[in-house]
Amino acid sequence: MDIDQLRELNMEIKQNISLKNRNTFGIDIYADRLVEYYSIEELQDFIRCRVADGDKSPLMHIGGGSNLLFMNDFHGTVLHSCIQGINVTADEGDNVYVRVGAGVSWDDWVQYAIDSSWFGLENLSAIPGEVGASAIQNIGAYGSEAKDFILYVDCVDLETGDIRHFCRAECEYGYRDSIFKNVVAGRYAVTHVHFQLSHSFRPNIEYGGIRKALEEQGVQEWDLSPQVLRQTIIRLRQQKLPDPAVTGNAGSFFKNPVVSAAEWQKLLQEYPEAPHYDAANGVKIPAAWLIEQCGWKGRSLGNAGVYENQPLVLVNNGSATGADIAALSKAIQDDVKKRFGISLETEVNFVCGE
Repeated sequence: MDIDQLRELNMEIKQNISLKNRNTFGIDIYADRLVEYYSIEELQDFIRCRVADGDKSPLMHIGGGSNLLFMNDFHGTVLHSCIQGINVTADEGDNVYVRVGAGVSWDDWVQYAIDSSWFGLENLSAIPGEVGASAIQNIGAYGSEAKDFILYVDCVDLETGDIRHFCRAECEYGYRDSIFKNVVAGRYAVTHVHFQLSHSFRPNIEYGGIRKALEEQGVQEWDLSPQVLRQTIIRLRQQKLPDPAVTGNAGSFFKNPVVSAAEWQKLLQEYPEAPHYDAANGVKIPAAWLIEQCGWKGRSLGNAGVYENQPLVLVNNGSATGADIAALSKAIQDDVKKRFGISLETEVNFVCGE
């Protein structure tokens, strides 16, 4: 498709554009073209014109860029959803069902839900990115995951322009994983996410130091409000995670590994102080602890570094490239594997230009 065809669709189009401000690592790479759409129909028009034109050039869809590591320039078209809207689709008993546009800021959605007395998302406060990406990544924090509240996901097929709905089971959600990250990766663009929330506030404060933080504020569980819980979560995140607007990062870079019971018992003999959590398929060990034990906390490798307050976070010290971040990631993975025999998997998606 040429630029004149795209302009006829009344879409926002930018050519040879830097994506530095569209990825939270702040990697300064360029895309041949950025196309932003504001409705399902606009996206469908784009895809159908592309198909009719026989355009086979590379196509990539991004959200807020909070889970991406660009390795080099992207020679193709980058799509971004600007679809907004938060609409109640049903309200039955204790449950409220809400359809949210993929381009809505995730944290704005959490605040809106709390202000509307729709509860459940409090522990997912202050996670960067957009609602569409939450359904792809299955974002999670402090004992909650997006999948706990997602009913189904509306998508457009980027090959045909057809609409497709995925129910929660079809999304095949796992730990920071979904069908959109593997089996159908790159095939669908999320347009809306449907959530089921509650009119009853049931605080989850048993994870990540929440209870201790509340006690330090003098807040008792029976007197806890959703807004106080949200603000507590935000403060806890701010203490551990750097602001991407100041220091480029993508939040947690690695997944917490899960090992078998036998592997855990072997590790426990050598490291009796090792923190851990029970998991459905074994024992989950905090990746941050493994990384810190290997001496990486606060260290740098070239222009990339490990955040001093949270070793799970890799940072751009100012002029890092995707290759710099990747090299640091590999060095950490190698050290953890050598010392503990555990393989760390990345949460962040590596994007190689075409």
